[in-house]
Amino acid sequence: MSAPNFLHELTGSMSQGAAGNPTVAMIEAAFAHHGLHWRYVNTEVEPAALADAVRGAKAMGFRGWNVSMPHKVSVIPLLDGLGASAQLIGAVNCVVRRDGRFIGENTDGKGFLTSLLTVADPRGQHVVMLGAGGAARACAVELALAGARKITIVNRAESRGRELVQVLAGLAEAELVVWQGDFPVPADAAILVNGTSIGLYDDTACPPVALDSLRRGLVVADVIFSPAEPRLLREAAARGCTILDGLGMLVNQGATALRYWTGLDPDTAVMRRALRAALGV
Repeated sequence: MSAPNFLHELTGSMSQGAAGNPTVAMIEAAFAHHGLHWRYVNTEVEPAALADAVRGAKAMGFRGWNVSMPHKVSVIPLLDGLGASAQLIGAVNCVVRRDGRFIGENTDGKGFLTSLLTVADPRGQHVVMLGAGGAARACAVELALAGARKITIVNRAESRGRELVQVLAGLAEAELVVWQGDFPVPADAAILVNGTSIGLYDDTACPPVALDSLRRGLVVADVIFSPAEPRLLREAAARGCTILDGLGMLVNQGATALRYWTGLDPDTAVMRRALRAALGV
């Protein structure tokens, strides 16, 4: 049997190890299902050792790797180039070997958009994005590239929110609302996205949104993947909104990375089952 292709996830020193990493379970399940002799290995890398890790991955001929916090920005100067959306987002979570060059991509926003399209098309719509951090930035860029008419960024820190609005300005109408108190969702908004970490591993926490502004017909999405149905989505469902959980984003960003690495269109149902089992949801 030929030697396996290897893919790594270069994560920070505070991340989960391989045994507890749901991404490993999801990617390995796809390899097994499709009969690929590949391996996906989680590797914790200290920031000071990142350059050595990237050189090592190149030297050993890896087909690619994922990059987690805190390396998503600092890895950029170590690569040979960036994909279009990664350049706009200013962060990389996936590296792909193309013609001997290692190109940084960002699959977070692509995974979200693929998941969103199962329930709504953002083209021509007003989208409200809660937060302006890494996940929110990736999702907002992909929404703009997909043709969203207007994107309202709601963020506590004005400087960070303003930076994201400037990134979006050439792609869609974009505005910043400084988050103070419970945010009322505008009546003309079609999609609300929680791009913050509020609610992660806490099913009682909810982003400060005016719940009476969650109306029937509004699509409410969350990037949170655990719990599978965070409080924001439960509140939205109770008010007749269409809801979208963060598991789809995680599965589809993984599927996008697999397409980059292997050229294969993976079975996302297999990946989602493995992910739910690994998360216990």
